[in-house]
Amino acid sequence: MRRLSRRAVLHTKGTDVSQPQSVIIPLPNPAALYQVLRVGNRAANGRAVARIAAGLPALTAEVGAIDPGAELVSAVGIGAELWDAISPNKRPRLLRPFKAISAGGRSAPATGGDLFFHIVSRRGDLNFELAMRLRRQLGAMVEVMDEVHGFAYLDSRDLTGFIDGTENPHNAEDRSAAALIGREDPSFAGGSYVLTQRYVHDLDKWRALSDREQESIIGRRKADSEELAEDVKPPTAHIARVVIVENGEELQIVRNSAPYGTTSEMGLFFAAYCKTPEIPERMLSRMIGASGDGLHDRLMEFTCAVTGASFFVPSLDTLRELG
Repeated sequence: MRRLSRRAVLHTKGTDVSQPQSVIIPLPNPAALYQVLRVGNRAANGRAVARIAAGLPALTAEVGAIDPGAELVSAVGIGAELWDAISPNKRPRLLRPFKAISAGGRSAPATGGDLFFHIVSRRGDLNFELAMRLRRQLGAMVEVMDEVHGFAYLDSRDLTGFIDGTENPHNAEDRSAAALIGREDPSFAGGSYVLTQRYVHDLDKWRALSDREQESIIGRRKADSEELAEDVKPPTAHIARVVIVENGEELQIVRNSAPYGTTSEMGLFFAAYCKTPEIPERMLSRMIGASGDGLHDRLMEFTCAVTGASFFVPSLDTLRELG
């Protein structure tokens, strides 16, 4: 599959939009770094933090020049409370903190955060170099709530052994249409909402299942990711819960997730870019079993979310204005 250029001029169904931050539209490279930060004393430090965040594209270009072939890209997302501290009179229409979802002993917790840094390239060391330079600039104004170094596993598989992101839009136009705000909030066109979660897998429990049982839980064949036939796929299969069709069209998000872990703890860092946060929230409700139909995603019996937060990822123009 031809990789999408990070320099491409992007459009949303024919509507020109401000240029999005560079990590959103290109298909992901193998190495990813995710960092969620809390800002101490938002009122006092918010403006200084915003200026540093606004410098991320230039800093990314500086580090990326070490090896242009690594295709270093990045984005910064801003949480609702920090946004209100730096730009209370002009804010994205649907920006709000993520609210926890729970049902039947399953949960998607809300752990919050003020800043989300997302860095992707072909080289984990360049991701680390960029993150270190950012951290030095931010200094004592922030604390790290979560930091995950993700990687591509085998042929784009999750650690459960199944190919991840099969439902993802793959070309630039479709990814832009799913992820980027357009006419519905013109002051923030080219921006995107992102929901982040870190999942921890119980792989011992998962591996105790046969491949056929695992396929029934996911709703796809393990070898080639082919979707199971409708008369075979259970209504509690993962893809049956996350695929939502309205008016004949599937509601889309851009998944930009990666496996992570050590031999002691392993899982998935999930990042969903979308033009409205309502779509991933609905998907989560169906997964957890809080959508009112009495069903839940059986995959939730083998993995659990330990973090959850929402951010707004402004266009490059808006990011410069904030700084």
